[in-house]
Amino acid sequence: MDIIANIFMAAGAIGAGFYCLVLSNRLRRFTDLEKGVGGAVAVLSAQVDDLTKTLTLAQSSAKSSVTTLTGVSERAEAAANRLELLVASLHDLPGEPTRPEPATPFFSRNTGGGRA
Repeated sequence: MDIIANIFMAAGAIGAGFYCLVLSNRLRRFTDLEKGVGGAVAVLSAQVDDLTKTLTLAQSSAKSSVTTLTGVSERAEAAANRLELLVASLHDLPGEPTRPEPATPFFSRNTGGGRA
């Protein structure tokens, strides 16, 4: 009976050792930096860094655009105010001067070849 128990114990130990070997190989492939999850984590980390840099650049560009648009908007409002004042001052002027009507409404051509 002891011999049978020892054989089962040895078989169980060999099976557990084989299981540990397979598990070790799988874990090694899982954490491999080239092909496994470790590589995927490294690639994702690099992409997050790139996206952070891009986001920072986009934010600074947006801030400069807002500053520029604010300045242009203020200049446009000032120009609009000046134009309103100019139009208002034109309403204060008297009407357009009228041209005197010609005495004769007909056109005569110089047919004499000399001076008119």
